[in-house]
Amino acid sequence: MPRPADLLRSLPPGTRVVVRHRIEGGFTDSLGELSQVSDTEVTIATRRGLDVVRLDSVVAAKPVPPPPAPRARRAE
Repeated sequence: MPRPADLLRSLPPGTRVVVRHRIEGGFTDSLGELSQVSDTEVTIATRRGLDVVRLDSVVAAKPVPPPPAPRARRAE
């Protein structure tokens, strides 16, 4: 199984991913489209904007399926 940083480097831009990474006091997740990967950072386009994450703080990463289609509104 590849290390999370190596997995992220192998995925093409536009792949939807979830990335768990260390922050002060614990961990957090970034969910969105892989935008860019450098030698030291990964950029993920989330609903809230761009998350830039240092690769040395990544503890887990995986590709995920696209979000579900929006539901149709119910007729009243």
